[in-house]
Amino acid sequence: METAQRQVKSRNESFAERQVTKIWQETAVLEAPYTADSCRCHGYDLFELMAKRSFVDILFLLFQGELPDPDQEQLLEKLMIALSNPGPRHAATRAAMLAGVGKTDPAHILPIALSVLGGSHLGAGEMEDAMRFIRKQRKKDPAQTAREILAQMEKPAAGDWHPVPGFGSRFGGIDSLTCQLTDRLAELPGAGPALAWSKAFSTALHPHNMGILATGMAAAVFSDLGFHPRTGGGLLQLLCAPGILAHGLELANKPITAMPFPKDENYIIEEE
Repeated sequence: METAQRQVKSRNESFAERQVTKIWQETAVLEAPYTADSCRCHGYDLFELMAKRSFVDILFLLFQGELPDPDQEQLLEKLMIALSNPGPRHAATRAAMLAGVGKTDPAHILPIALSVLGGSHLGAGEMEDAMRFIRKQRKKDPAQTAREILAQMEKPAAGDWHPVPGFGSRFGGIDSLTCQLTDRLAELPGAGPALAWSKAFSTALHPHNMGILATGMAAAVFSDLGFHPRTGGGLLQLLCAPGILAHGLELANKPITAMPFPKDENYIIEEE
């Protein structure tokens, strides 16, 4: 039996001679050219940034190429606080807690949890779509948009319903905490049209027992701050990481019995 030979074709691509970045500039030590003597982030000296700016400023600078104005800095900082801990009910936090109590190497707890946060359910996987949805719809009437979307879709018989990325129900109802956080953020001077529209769209969903979710709140703020939709997922993971890691490490030195174990009656095997 002859084995078909796969024809190999040249991709005819020319690769870069060295890696290039506009974000970071390093001045090498003369005696050791692979180590740096000084660094600049988008032209700003690292030591000056350490002396005069906050971590919020540097985060903004890394992705935007410029430092934020005071209103932008405040808005991003308040969002960072709001997202700093998704809470123990979030699947990513539970993953961290289970990894910790299961005696996973502490250095691996956060990567495990962030892989869960990378999913599309209340996670980074829906951030780009949420930002693009808000960008596309924010010039339209939010109440009318809500009516049109709900008229075109059928609510599932069970479980949460997210008719659009970043908005829907959580545990069968409105995510009250996120709605309150969104209200606070919308009052800040740095808030813009994306956040205002998202707040109004959320209100229009309330009669249907739905509203804005943490991913929608983050998507709106990121949009107002000028972040590209493709950065949304990674930024969400970054901002949620502190609380997720804290919960995982909290259980790292505790026995496995510190977490509940589902009883037999909680396991359901559906018949074919």
